[in-house]
Amino acid sequence: MTWVPFYRPARRFRAGWRSELSSSDQSKRDRGSRLATIRLVVLLGILAGICLKEGLGLDIVPILSRVPTLGDGQFTLCSRGNRMQCVVDGDTIYYGGLKIRLEDIDAPETYQYKCEAELALGERAKNRLLELMNSGPFELINRRGRDEDRYGRKLRTLERNGRSLGEILIAEDLARRWDGARHSWCG
Repeated sequence: MTWVPFYRPARRFRAGWRSELSSSDQSKRDRGSRLATIRLVVLLGILAGICLKEGLGLDIVPILSRVPTLGDGQFTLCSRGNRMQCVVDGDTIYYGGLKIRLEDIDAPETYQYKCEAELALGERAKNRLLELMNSGPFELINRRGRDEDRYGRKLRTLERNGRSLGEILIAEDLARRWDGARHSWCG
């Protein structure tokens, strides 16, 4: 009895074997090889990121749905490249990359202002909020129940030692209590 294999034997390596392939077969093989290389590089990048995150305890991919509850750190005025910890205007900030609207106040606009008086007051409110936020730790609290406004901003009250930072702006005539509607700052 003779032995018969159930598989085709592999081709033996011969120099110049690629020349036997048609140009379409060769381009398919080249494309498959490039795709495999790209997949390998992406996989190695993911593994390196996981190792780096685990090894150094870093949050490489932030969880955007999580709203921080304690605020602290150095805030700046927002610019095009800075959207992590900054003040947009007297009632809007970025914290941890999330856009947050102070739910208890309405401050004058600094971007779509209606008159020069509103712009001037809005700049003062923005700078005062920056000063208040950099004065120490504060809490971000959802007092009104709604998580987001219609623009996708998180709605929060900023409090330090039980007092709203918005209330300080109101007391200094840099904002007014939010009643659900915008009112003119122009006289």
